[in-house]
Formats: sequence, C-alpha cells, structure tokens
Amino acid sequence: MKLSVYFTPLGVKPHDIQDRPVLVVDVLRTTTTIVAALSNGAKAVVPVVDHEDALRLAQNLERDAVLLCGERNMQKIPGFELGNSPLEMKPSVVKGKTLVMATTNGTPAIVAAESGKPVLIGAVTNFSAIVEEGRRIFEEAQELHILCSGRERMFALEDAYTAGRFAQAIVPPRLRRSADVNDAAIAALELVRRYGDQWKQAITSSAGARGLKQAKFRNDLVAAMELDTYSVVPQYADRLVTIPNRG
Repeated sequence: MKLSVYFTPLGVKPHDIQDRPVLVVDVLRTTTTIVAALSNGAKAVVPVVDHEDALRLAQNLERDAVLLCGERNMQKIPGFELGNSPLEMKPSVVKGKTLVMATTNGTPAIVAAESGKPVLIGAVTNFSAIVEEGRRIFEEAQELHILCSGRERMFALEDAYTAGRFAQAIVPPRLRRSADVNDAAIAALELVRRYGDQWKQAITSSAGARGLKQAKFRNDLVAAMELDTYSVVPQYADRLVTIPNRG
C-alpha cells in the first residue's frame, strides 16, 4: 500500500504516477471552480498550461460551444469570457459549454497529472463525494497520490491541509500504519492534527487566502470553504475534465 502527497507538481515525474490513482487539489481556486462549472452543467473543462495554449486550442473548436476562462495574478485574462471564480460558473453561463481553462497554478497541476489513472479533481466543495470514490479506488489500487497545485511553485497551506484531510478520510489509520507513506503525506496529516476539522481556520490562515482578500475576491474565498456544496466527482482523462457517469 502506498500514500503519497506532493506539495507542488515540480517533484512529480510521469512515471511516478503512470496508471496510478491521482487526486489533484487547488482549493483557491481552480479545482473549486471546475467542480462548480461541471455541477452547473458545463460539458467539459479543458485545462491548459497557459493562456496562449488556451487561445490556440479554442481556435480549433466550435466557437459557440466554447468559453475561455482563467486568470493571471488572480484577475481574469483580457479577452477571456470568464475568470477563475466558482461564483461565475452559473448554469445560465456554462450549461452545455466546454471551458478552455488556463490558471497560474491549478491547470498546470492537472496537466502534470495526465499520466495518472484515474485522475480525480477535488475541493472542499465536493469533499465527501471524493472521499467515497477515493476509498473505493484505494481499496482496489492499494495506493493514492495527492497532488497539490501549490502557489507559484511553492508550498500552499490551504492545499496541503486539504490533502491531509483527504488522506485522513480516505486511508484509515489501520491502513496508514502498514502503508508506504511519504514525508509530505506525514506533514499534511500533521497539519490536520494542528487545525483539526476547522476548514476555515486552516484555509484563511494561508497566504493564498490573504491574496484573494486583497484582490477583492473575498466571496470566492467563502465559496471555496463551503463543505459539500456539490456531490460530483470530476475526472481528467484524454485532456478533458468531465463527470464520467453523467448521462
């Protein structure tokens, strides 16, 4: 059995996670925004590394069916229809649409996980749904890799704490005792010991949360901390994030 956490995508090599279950977390805000978009009727999300990739890809897709979304320095990219806010992902806007998405930290992390199988997209807002599916997958595969997006290629408290919460809930103590648990997973679990089940205290203590407040995205921060707003389990495969069992 194996449980690994990566605090940023920098340490992840494709062969480390090849055909192995991966859970990607970017609480503030990419995975939270993707969960909201798909829950509110978006057909799919295409994560890309940067806005130039987004523009190139969108040119090859049917324009009426595509929305460009993403951010740089937390602000909506000029010329894009949407930013990286879960509150923008309203059914009237995203239903039936494919979102081509480029963000500073989150979408590169998802792309970095593309060799995994399956690749789950997790947030606080779909926590219980991911835990239920994660337990099933862990029992079957006997391993789980949790990939945090981090912040500007560095450690991010909100993602590390959330990774710890997922690790704690998916892999019970009796199994962790006999599993191969890496140091980052141990550290993430220690953050849970520090903050307990206080999502808001842990997340609002982070530099990412302070940055969102300063950029006047306080409502996004609040939305990202709402436990189990949705029950979807998005998966990334063949360059698309979708809800596999939809329809």
